This record gives sequence, C-alpha cells and structure tokens, in this order.
Amino acid sequence: MGPSTLGWLSDPRIAQITLEDVDISRFTASLEQSVWFDTRLIPAYWAVVSALLLLVVAVQQTRRKRNDSSDVTLDDAVPPLSFFRRKAENVGSDTIFVFRLIQLFDILALLALSAVNLRSGDILVVGAISVVHLADCAFYAYLAILGALSLLGGRRFVGHAFVHLTLSLVVAWGVYVYRDLWPLATTDDGPADIAEGAILWSRLGLLTLGGVVIPLLVPRTYVPVDPKDPIEPLNPEQTASWFSLLFYVYLDPLLWLAWRSPRLTFDMLPPLPDYDHLKNLVGRSFPHLDPLRSKSRRHLAWDIARVFWTELGNLVAMSITAVLCAFAAPISINQLLKYLESGKTETHIRPWFWIALFFLGRVFKDISDQWFLYYQSRFSVRLQAIITELIFEHSLRIRMKAETSDSPAQAMSGNSTAIATPDNASQVGVEGPQDGGEAGGDRTQTSSPSGSTAVSSTKGKGKSAAAGEADAKQTSAPPAKEGGGRHLVGRINNLVSSDLSNLDLVGMFVIFATVESPFQIMLCIIFLYQILGWSALVGFATMLVMLPLPGYITKRIQGTQREKMKRTDSRVQTVTEMMNVIRMIKLFGWEPRMAEQLDKKREEELRLVRKSKLLSFSNNLCNYLLPILIMMTTFFTYTVIMKQQLTASKVFASMSVFDMLRIDFQATFFILPRLIQAKVSIERIADFLHNTELIDEFDEKETESEERGILATEVPEEYKGVVGIRHASFTWSKDATPSQTPGGTRKRAFVLSVDDEVIFQCGKLNMVVGPTGAGKTSLLMALLGEMHYIPAGPDSFVNLPRQGGVAYAAQESWVQNETIKNNILFGAPYDEVRYNKVLEQCALKRDLSLFDAGDQTEVGEKGITLSGGQKARITLARAVYSTAETLLLDDILAALDVHTSKWIVEHCLAGDLLQGRTIILVTHNVAMVSPFADFVVDMGSDGRILSQGSIDTALAHDAKLLKEVKQEREEIEKAEVEVDAEKPEEETAKQAAGKLVVAEEIEQGHVGWPALVLYLGNMARRPLLFWAIYLSGFILRHSFLNLQTWYLGYWASQYETHPADEISVSHYLGVYTLLVIAGMITTAFSVFYFVFGSIRASRIVHKELVTSILSTTLRWLDKTPTARIITRCTDDIQTVDERFARATEQFVEVIIFLLLKMVAIVIFSPVFALPGVLVAAIGAACGNVYLRAQLSVKRELSNYKAPVLSHFGAAISGITSIRAYGAQEAFKAESFRRIDNYTRVSITHQNLNRWIGSRLDNVGTLFATSLAIYLTYDSNLSASNTGFSLNMAAAFSSIIYQVLMIFNEVQITANSLERIKQYLNIEQEPKPTPEGVPPAYWPASGKLEVEKLSARYSPDGPDVLHDISFEVAAGERVGIVGRTGSGKSSLTLALLRCILTEGNVRYDGLLTDNVNLDALRSHITIIPQVPELLSGTLRQNLDPFSEHDDAVLNDALRSAGLFSLQDENDQSRITLDTEIAGGGANLSVGQRQVLALARAIVRRSKLLILDEATSAIDYKTDSIIQTSLRTELGKDVTLLTVAHRLQTIMDADKIMVLDAGHIVEFGKPSELLKDEKGLLRALVDESGDREKLYAMAAGASKSQ
Repeated sequence: MGPSTLGWLSDPRIAQITLEDVDISRFTASLEQSVWFDTRLIPAYWAVVSALLLLVVAVQQTRRKRNDSSDVTLDDAVPPLSFFRRKAENVGSDTIFVFRLIQLFDILALLALSAVNLRSGDILVVGAISVVHLADCAFYAYLAILGALSLLGGRRFVGHAFVHLTLSLVVAWGVYVYRDLWPLATTDDGPADIAEGAILWSRLGLLTLGGVVIPLLVPRTYVPVDPKDPIEPLNPEQTASWFSLLFYVYLDPLLWLAWRSPRLTFDMLPPLPDYDHLKNLVGRSFPHLDPLRSKSRRHLAWDIARVFWTELGNLVAMSITAVLCAFAAPISINQLLKYLESGKTETHIRPWFWIALFFLGRVFKDISDQWFLYYQSRFSVRLQAIITELIFEHSLRIRMKAETSDSPAQAMSGNSTAIATPDNASQVGVEGPQDGGEAGGDRTQTSSPSGSTAVSSTKGKGKSAAAGEADAKQTSAPPAKEGGGRHLVGRINNLVSSDLSNLDLVGMFVIFATVESPFQIMLCIIFLYQILGWSALVGFATMLVMLPLPGYITKRIQGTQREKMKRTDSRVQTVTEMMNVIRMIKLFGWEPRMAEQLDKKREEELRLVRKSKLLSFSNNLCNYLLPILIMMTTFFTYTVIMKQQLTASKVFASMSVFDMLRIDFQATFFILPRLIQAKVSIERIADFLHNTELIDEFDEKETESEERGILATEVPEEYKGVVGIRHASFTWSKDATPSQTPGGTRKRAFVLSVDDEVIFQCGKLNMVVGPTGAGKTSLLMALLGEMHYIPAGPDSFVNLPRQGGVAYAAQESWVQNETIKNNILFGAPYDEVRYNKVLEQCALKRDLSLFDAGDQTEVGEKGITLSGGQKARITLARAVYSTAETLLLDDILAALDVHTSKWIVEHCLAGDLLQGRTIILVTHNVAMVSPFADFVVDMGSDGRILSQGSIDTALAHDAKLLKEVKQEREEIEKAEVEVDAEKPEEETAKQAAGKLVVAEEIEQGHVGWPALVLYLGNMARRPLLFWAIYLSGFILRHSFLNLQTWYLGYWASQYETHPADEISVSHYLGVYTLLVIAGMITTAFSVFYFVFGSIRASRIVHKELVTSILSTTLRWLDKTPTARIITRCTDDIQTVDERFARATEQFVEVIIFLLLKMVAIVIFSPVFALPGVLVAAIGAACGNVYLRAQLSVKRELSNYKAPVLSHFGAAISGITSIRAYGAQEAFKAESFRRIDNYTRVSITHQNLNRWIGSRLDNVGTLFATSLAIYLTYDSNLSASNTGFSLNMAAAFSSIIYQVLMIFNEVQITANSLERIKQYLNIEQEPKPTPEGVPPAYWPASGKLEVEKLSARYSPDGPDVLHDISFEVAAGERVGIVGRTGSGKSSLTLALLRCILTEGNVRYDGLLTDNVNLDALRSHITIIPQVPELLSGTLRQNLDPFSEHDDAVLNDALRSAGLFSLQDENDQSRITLDTEIAGGGANLSVGQRQVLALARAIVRRSKLLILDEATSAIDYKTDSIIQTSLRTELGKDVTLLTVAHRLQTIMDADKIMVLDAGHIVEFGKPSELLKDEKGLLRALVDESGDREKLYAMAAGASKSQ
C-alpha cells in the first residue's frame, strides 16, 4: 500500500484514537457494517439481481430464436421504415417512445448528479462515502444502459428492459424517501443526506419523475394473446397507462361521447380486448373443463380455480390490501385525537403524517376496492362466457333422449320405467317434442290418463283419435317413481340462466369467506386489544355467544323465502294459464271470477312477502345491534372492571373498528346462503357435464368393450354407399338396453329392432309407414346416430353416407329466430333460380305474399309469427334447397291441410329438385304419397319391420294400414266439398302484418313521475301524510344514531375535565343504552310502517294491472304477444314487490343519512358548509354524466343477453337437425359471436361502475381529509368533538357512491313500474254498471233478433259486417257458411260484443248493448275450432268455480258422448279426476271438443255457437257430437254453427250464406237449393257429394 492509500490516517481526529480506546476487531466490524450495509447500497444490490435476471431472459430468448425460424430479424421486418420509426414500433407507439426517451434523459441527469457528488469528495478515499458514491455511479450507469435498451433493443427485449429499469428506479426512490422524507415527519430526526444540499432534492425530484410519474403515465405496449392474430382496433384498456387504469381515465372519452349523443349504441362501445375473446378463453379453459378433453374427476370448483388462478390471486391481493388500508383511518384518528388530548404538544411523529396516512389509506383502499370489483366482474364475465359455451358445446353431443336420473341406480331398479320417444311420447305422457318428434322430456312421468295421442292437426293423416287411443292403451307405461328424470331441455336452459346467475359473484364470495373476513376480524381483535386491553376479548366472547341468533333468523328467512317462492310460482302459473286462455275467459265472461281467484293467490303471496321483509328487518336489526352490544360490553369491562379511563382517541378509533366488524357480520350472513347456492349450481353443471349420456359418436364410457370389440365391424365395402341397417337394435338410452330374456310381466323400454336388414333405394323416394308408436321416427334417428346402437352380430352395421350431405326435416318444425329466407338458406350460398323453385314447390309463394316484408319477414322466437303449416313448409324448404344427396323427412305433411299436402306431394316430392336424391319419408298420408313411392317400409307396433317392398306388399301384410288408407281417401274426398280450404279471415289478417308483432314501447331517459306515483301514491289512503310520518321516523332514527356517536365522545371527554372517580359510568352507560333503545324503536316503527305501505301499494298495482288486462279488447290481445303480457304480471310485479320497494327504502335512508351527517359536520365546523355543498355538486355532476352513459349501456346489455339465450334455446330444441346437417361448427361460431357481443357490453357496463366509484370515493376522501386538516390546525374543538366530526366526515364520504348506485337501482327497477303503467292505459271494453245487470230470469229462451248490425275491428278500420238483419227463433239450428273473408267468425264475435258494433241485437228481448259484458257472455256459450282447457283436473275445467256437484258434471260428459268413446273398464279412461295438461295438450282434438261440449251443457246457455268446432276430428267423434247436439240440448236452445263443410250444416233448420260481410241468402236449406242462381246451390253442385247433400236438406225439411 502506498502512502496515498493510507493518507486518511494522517487525519488529526483519527490520530487521537489509541488502541486503549478502541478494540480493533469491533472497529473493523462496525466499519464493514457501515459500508456494506448502508441503505444507499440497496439499489446497487438490486441492480446485480436485475442484471442476472435479465441475463437469464436474454439466454432464453436466444435459444427460442434458434428454435423458431419464423422469428428471424423482426427488427428488419419492414425495411422501408426509418431507424427511429422501427424502434418506435418496437416499443409500441410514438408516445411510448417519447416517454422512454424522457426517462433516459432523466437517468442521465441522475448519473450526472452522482458523478458530481463523487467528484465533490476525494475520489481516492477508500471508505464508506467513496464506496457508496462509486456504487451510486455504477447503479445509474447500469440504468442508463437499461434505458437505452428499453428504447433501442429488440422487440422481445425492450419490455423486459423497461420493467427492470422502472423497478430499479422505484427501489432507489423508496430508499431516499425512507432516508430523507420520513425523518421530516418526526420531531427529532432530519434528512440523512441533508449535507448534499440541492443535490439531494434534485435527486429526489428526478427519481420521482423517472420512477413514479413516467411509469404511471406512459401508455402500455399492446401484447397480443396470439401474436399471429392481433386484433384491430384495440380496446383503450389494453394500452392505457397505469394511472389511467387505476382511476379509469381511459373511459373518459366514452363518457363524453355519451354526454354528447342521444344514446350510446353497441358500435360506439369499446371493442372487446383479445384476452376476453371467447376463442382465447376457450383455448385457455377447455383443456381443464371439457369432459372430453380432461379426464379430471375432481370437483368442478377446483378445475375452475385452476383456470382462473390469476384472477383469484388478484382478488386475494386486492382483498388483503384493502383490509390493511382500511386500518389507516382508525390508526390515524387515534393518533390525531391523542395529539389533541395532549393539548397539541408535539409528539415523536408530526400530526400531518397521520393526516397523510388517513388520506393515502383511504385512497389506496378505494383503489383496492375498485380493482377488487374490477377483477371480480372480469372473472364473472369470463366464467359466464366459458360455462355457457361449455354447456352449449356439450349439449351438441348429448343424446336428447337420455336423462340424468337423480339416482344412478334408478335405471337398474325394480321399477322399470318407460322411456318417451318420438314414437311413444304421447303414451308416456310427455309434451310434444321440440324437434323431429324428439321428446326431450321426462322419461319417468306417469302415462297420461287419456292415453291418447296429441296431434296438432289430423287433416290428411287418416288417423282417427280412436285409433290413437287404441295404440295408447296397448303401449302405455306403468306409473313411474316420483322424482325421476327431469326434462332435459328445460334443465339445460336452467343451467345457463338461473344456475349461471348463481355464479355471478362467486369469486367475491369465496375470497371474502376464506380470506378477507377472517383476516379482517383477526386484525380488528388485535387493534382493539392494543387500545382497550383484554376488554376487547370480552367483546369477542360476546360476539361468539350472539352469533347463533342471526344464524337462526337467516334460517327462518330462507324457509319463508322458499314458501314465498311456492306462492309466487302458484300465482305465476295461474297468470300464465289465464293469459294462455284469455280469449276463452273473455268469451265466457269469466273475467271477474278469474280476477277474484288471482287476488286470493296474490294475498297469500303478499302475506309471505310481508313476513319475509319483517324477518329481513329483524336480521338487519340483529346485525346492527350485535356490534353495539360488543362495544357496550367492551366499554363496560374497560371502565367498570378494568377501571380505565375512556378517552376520545380510544372511543372513536375503536368505533371505526366496531363498524368494520358490523359490516363484516352483515356481509357474512348475506354471503353464506349464496355460497351454498353457488356450490349446488356448480355441482348441477358438473353433473350435466359428466353424467349426461352422449350419442355413440362421443361416448367413451363403454363398459362392454370386449363384447363390442367382437360384434362391432366395419360397414362392408359393397354397402358403404347405401343407406341401411342390418342385424341391430336401437334404444333411446344405454340404460334402456333390451332384456336378454324376452317375456315377463314388466314393461320394457322402447326398442327398435332390425332383425334382418333394411336397405333403402338410392336416388328414389322411400316411404316409412306404420301406426303411432311403431318406431318410424326412431328409424330415422337410428340412421342419424341419435339412438344407442346395439349390434346383434359380426355382420351388423348401420350406415348413412355423409359425403354427399344429409338434410333432415323434423315433424315438429324447427326454425331459427331469423328471416324466412335465412331459415331456408341455412348458411348455403344463395341461388335465385333454385330458391324460387323451392318456394314454388313448397307452396310458400302465397304465404310470402301475405307478409309485407315477404321472405325478409322475421319468424320470431320459435316461429311465433308463423302458423304450424308455414313452419312445416319452411323446414321442408330448407331440406329441399340444400344440396344434400340424402333427405330424411319426418311426417312433413302432418301439419298441412289436404290441398297443401297434395301440392307438396305432386310438385315437391315428385318435382325436379328432388329427382335423383335419396328421400326417406315418414308419413301417415299413405294414399296420397304411395303413387310416387318406389320403396315402402311398414313398421309394426312392436318396433320391428313388418314388411318392406312395394305399397301392395305393405297393404297385404297390414290390415290396419289398409283401413287407414281407406279412411284417408274418404278424408281427401271429404275435403273436396269444403267451401274453402283456407284459414279463417282473422288468422290471414293477422299474418298480413309481415314483420314481428307490434314493437314494445320503450321509454328513454329517466323514469316518469306518473309511474312513480302509481306506487308511491298508493302506499296509503293519504300518501302525503304517510310520507311525512315515514320521513320523520327516519330522520329521528338517524338523529339518534348520530347522537349515540356524539354521546360516547361526550362521555370520554369527561375524563379530560374530571377525576375518574367522579364519573358515574352507570349513568353514561344508561343514557347511551336509552339512546340505542330509542334508535331501535324509531327504526322498527319506520320499517314496519314502510313494509305495510309497500304491501298495500303492491296489492293495488297488481289488482289494477290484472283488471286492465282482463278488461281489454280482443283486438289488443291479438296484436300483443302473450309472453309480453305474462312478463308484466310476473317479472315486473316481482321487481316491484322486491327490488323497487327495497331500493326506494334504501334511497330514502341514504339521503337522510347523508344530510344528517352533513348537518352534524356543519354544526361543529360551519366553515365546511360550502365544501359540503361543493362535494354534493361534484357528485351530482359526475352522477349525471355516468347515468347518461350507463342507462344506454344497460339497455344494450338487455338487448345482447337475450340473443345468447335464444340462440342457445333454438340450437338445443333443434339439436337433431343441426347434427343431421353437420352444422355444429357454424352454430359454435355464432355462439362465439353472440357471447363476445354480450361480453363486450357487460365489461363496459362494469367498467362504468368502476369509473364513477373511483371518482366519488376520491371526492369524499378529499373532503374528509380537508376537514381533518382544518380540525387539527385551525380549530379549537375538543378532542371528542373533533373525533365526532371526523367520524361523521368518514361516514359522509363513504356513502356518496352508494347514493348514486341506489338511485341507479331505483331508476332501473322503476322501469318495471313504467311498463306496468303502460298496460293500465290500453284499450278497454265498457265497464259493468248497475243498470247493466239483467233480470234474474234472463234469458228464458234462445230467441235472437239482429237489426242492421255492422261491425269493425278498430275505430278507424273498415266495416267487416254491413247492415246485417235476421231473426232466429228459440230452439232453431242455423248453419252459417261463406268463403274466407265473408264475415262468419266476425258475426260470432259481434254477437258477443267482442268487436265494435253498430245496430241492435236482442237476445231474449233485451238489447245486448244495455247488458253488462260479463252477464251477456256468461249466458252465451261458444265452442271454438280448437277449444282451450286449463291445467288441472277435468272437474276444474267443467266447473272452474265449483258451482255444480259431480252428478251434474258426469251427466254432461255422458250427454256430450265421452263415455261412448271409451271403455268403462279401461283404467286410463277420462274421469272427473283426470289431470288435464295446459291447453289440453295430453288430449286429442276430438276429446277436447267433447269436453268443450260438456262444458257448454253444464253452462246451460240458451244460445250455443259452434265455430268450426268439428272440422278437425274423425267421423266417429263427429257423429257422436252431432247426435248429442240434436238430442241432448234443450228444445229452447238456439244453435248457430259456422262450418266450411256443407255436410255439417245441411240438415240445419236454416242456413245463412255470407259474402263480403252481407247476408246473401238466409232460409231453409231445401228452399235455398231451389234457387238455381243461389250461392248455396252453386256450392252444393260443385261438390262431389251433391246427391247426399240434397238428401240431407230434404230430410231436414221433412223433420220440420
């Protein structure tokens, strides 16, 4: 060592140190510690770690480049660009480049400062200072290199360099903040580097700029999820700076756009970020969640957690951060009040630090809360998208006949159950299938009591109801065990609606229950223990003792809620049924009685609503009282037992923590039941994914692998091009495998058996025939792979070539919610010539001409705007238009009348478009199709093939088929004598609307005052007095709450001015207890008062709505979809009962809460009146901007949620068609698109909530902090009053956001009120009056006199009847005929005053205009073409108001001919206790007509009208009804019969012929036939039964 190196020893101060004074070893150790453990070296150490990490990254990227040839010179990918342009693109954008350039200059400035600092000392000195300065220079030199790399490095490296650079600057900034800023907050320390002077503050400023400001403000570089598929345009969120993200500044342009625009549309919303695109979410999640891709059988919740571990980790981090930051406020208040209690004498830490901690704690807590909600909402949206798509894609694989039974062993139990199939659905008693005769329904329901087939129309089918009944008797299933399989389609819809909604907040709930709540309770106990000693443990023990009480109340609430839902379901069911048969109710005059029935159910529901609300209040009161009891026991222990003084600092700090405990308890008891619901929903979804049977193509769970390995063989080469089956059986479920021991007494599940083989002829028309339940549809399903395939031997096979394409037309027509044109094209290219040919051959041209929009007409959900026949022909047109070589057509003629069926057979099946294509047609129209069929397969009733070959072969082997063919030919001949084969004029007129039904009115902007008055004005007879009392109660309640807080502070202040032994603890504790009791009494009064008022308002709103709907006109009902009306009476009413009432109560409460907190602040600090008003104004301004955007986005959210569910529902209902066409991928793509659209709106909706929350929270925090500064430095208030003011300010600032959210909830829920209000102002029929009540004896006879009757459907519409006059004597039978549009049905409606009329109608001498409508209609009975029945027993249908005994009802059934249609020994016969499905779906049309006639006989009306009542039933039933009409009705009963068929009315006393609304002929049929120019004679002469009709007329003339 040279002398210069040891020159420091010449320092005189060092020279004075001797060995006696200092131990050399200790000196050396301290010297080393002072150098290497100096805090200023921390940045250098971090730099070493950073360099090593970057080295690892560089090595990895080098290896990746070598392995990936595509990643060659990315920097030179665009040669024409300049050097700086390329580098700007490398970092992301010009803005990012500029920010990083500024950061580089900032680092160079810091390097210069370090050099100056080093040069100012002796560079050769080897000691603490020189080492630190050298390390400092090296550190900034390293940062300068990083800065250059973050600008000029390769594309893959610049991001890593910037991150390390920023972290390094933050480390250095943190070190100097600790060394030089923290000491400023203390009274006895100073900045450690103050000797550096200006250099110190310059360094701090530069570090703040480079390490804090620039990283917060620089935009982030967009990193695509898939580098090969970047999206354009970007969502602002993806490139926003961290500051913009933290405070949602990137949403500002959207808010201002909403402010300037009338409303935000979908296209104005930010695009969806690529990491939220469903294709990326699916790629990330399906490997773990899809049961076909993941073999994991863990609980689905664990798989979801594995997929979303990042989101859940963020939730945990934000949760812990929020809890920690929440304690900044009580700690700060405690320390500030201690400072004030000490007389503002300086303590070790200056008060401004505690104010800063209070501010920063609140700010970071708000940020953490908002980001917690941000991550939660993103987790929820992603989970919903993934689970929806997962269920959708899994649904495309399931066997629609399969059921997941509640018990896995059910299928193997001794109680065998019948499985409903398209062929035997009616026998098992399931409602009609959704697609292709698919019965996705309950396979284990009991067989329908009638045992008959429910057919939409029997025209042209040649299949009588009696025959259907016979089939049903033979194959009906035994009663099944209750609680068996569920309706699969309904279950799937429930999974993606109610079950998925139960998972909305599951992330938040799980994190709160497992992390946040336990962590917060633990910190609360620790904090209280630090302040109040072991008395806090007494409070904790009190909490544990009291916990069962809210748990018990919660249990009671759940029980009441379940009971209330049952009552709600009962009312909803009644409303739904009432609206489905509303025309019948109006035609029968049942409105008052139905309203009365509904009111009774409503009262039962409201009673439980009231009970539920009062129990909820009890729970809230308990949650409010529990923390107060904990606080009182704690303070009592602290003051009385521990003999400690209660100071303001202890009271108000502990009060804040007790308040946190209160919120924690409330949240816990709210969350636990919902967590259980979420668990059940996840298990239901998992059950569906893992336990639902899949079609054989996807089923990998074969247990009989060895057996199947022997039997299953490839299709022989010579059969690969044909359609056929050999030696195989098929079942609808694997569990329904046929028994190996035939015989026995137990009923087997349906089995389709092909004992030999059936090979269909290629390029020809193949026909499949047989009785109902034989397995015709099953044969098609077996070919399509929908049934479970069971080979019988090594040569077994089933083959349907897919290469040339397959098309399928289902019996239950399936259409999408698209235009008619798109339904026909079904994704195929448009060929105009071919398309027009298809329209012509499928008889659609005339239908399209009836629609204003032609083939652009939207068919609506489930084809609501189309008739059954139109849907059937569109389904057929789709198959014909496709280029598929093989067409499977399932009973396409069933829903068509004879004329249309003949057209389809002759022009379509025999047309040029189907020439050379293989057609397999299932049909009952054997006589009509057989001339064109090349090959016929006749199915037997046991699911086996009876014969195959020509039609003659089939008829020779099947006597029943021969009989049906004969009946069908008679039906065809009978149809030829119809006056007109088209539909009644009302239906045609209805179709002419073209587009969808009348659009629903949507209000824009805020909810109107009249809608609010509808509810708020009906809460009491004197609403103003009600609201005055209610508001007074709430003002008193919150005044007592504020007084309680102030009084605790007052109690604590007594220890400042009086000795502890002079203070009577019992006195102060007693007064505080009285204040608590007073607050509870006023709370109870206010809540009880509001609950009873809200129940009264709900009752009145519901009653007015029901009365308005029941009193409306048929015209309004015709143009308003039933579903829309039902929604008003169900969803909207429930929203008013629950959400609107709760939101109104909460809004009133938070407004009063806010105002009284402000008043309390102003009382002690009047100077803060103006800031308080300013805060309110800022909140209102932000709220106004927010609501303008949010209301638009909320509407879009509703608009884009429905298409997701409707697409899902449409696809599930048409799953067989989709699989047949091979259109699964197209439907998946459409599902992706719709889910992405919904996700885009949903994310914007959630982000707007975060935007407003962030701003209002920060405004409140600024207000509270300003007050704290004022109270600490510029006020002379005592510590207790200061604590009280700060407590009020904290509560005030935290409630601002809630005020806006609750106001938003009031606005949203009030929309339901507005929608209800619209339905109170609809068209109304005349109201009943006392003068309109007829005499008790009326009507004594059925005499009818009509004078100059004119009628129209609307006030401004044309007349449909013109000055009609006629007279019918009591007891006469009058037939009414005429072509379509002549006014037949209009006349029947005019007689019942269902449409607008002019002229006089006298019924038994009284003018009907002077009689109340309910009285008039209750004394006239009409039997429409398709009678409507209520669900319930037959007794309830015949006598819905229990006015007759069973003897009368049975007599009516006997008179109507029911008993002659069924065997008395048949156990499935219809009796008074038989359950009738809604609309009579489990009865045949003939049976419904018979029951309608029985109901008419029970009513004993003197005037009976039949409107096409027997046109759609078989001959046997028709003859029975006609005989009953002649013999069973009283002699004074007048009968009017509207008919298309002349045979029905030719034996009437008189016949009325209508034409264009005029009576052109009226008289006895024999007389009218004498007029050679008469219209009736012309119609008779044109018919094929001319002689028979003349004979009938002559016979009627003689009988008179």
